[in-house]
Amino acid sequence: MSTSQSSAPSSLDPEGSLVLRDPLPTDEAQALAAQSELAEDGFNFTLRRADQTWEQYLDKVERDRAGRDLSPGRVPATMLFAAIGNQIVGRVHIRHELTPALLVEGGHIGYCVRPAHRRRGYATEMLRQGLRVVRNLGIERALVTCDDDNQGSISTIERCGGVLEDTVATEGSAPKRRYWIDLR
Repeated sequence: MSTSQSSAPSSLDPEGSLVLRDPLPTDEAQALAAQSELAEDGFNFTLRRADQTWEQYLDKVERDRAGRDLSPGRVPATMLFAAIGNQIVGRVHIRHELTPALLVEGGHIGYCVRPAHRRRGYATEMLRQGLRVVRNLGIERALVTCDDDNQGSISTIERCGGVLEDTVATEGSAPKRRYWIDLR
């Protein structure tokens, strides 16, 4: 089952518009490269376990979307890669519901842009498209969080209509800003 989303033509990149789509069997090399690029930031690009094959990972992505065989504390979630043509520039992870922990850190949508593709408007377009997916899930208000010192994410969330509710302390990391975006 595919819930890929695409945007209208955009001036973001001369190669074409940014599209959120399902991870594909042919994406493994790019996903591994993205993971390597982001490792020093401690960021897990795919949310893939080290012991999973790519095929097992793709199966888990589908099971997570359907809410089947979820690990304790996990919620149904949709993983989408952001692509310009055949180049993966980032990813969006959409949680279909919130746990108490996700209410503090994580929210409904997490996103990441690969370092070589930052500062081109991709994060804003990824969040905009991700919010359409969230709205299609029947969610009327989306929570998006970011580190208090991440000016890029702060600007992205605010450009997409985020209204700051508060900033909360988190153990072992920077305080988190909690933004709500009205989707009604």
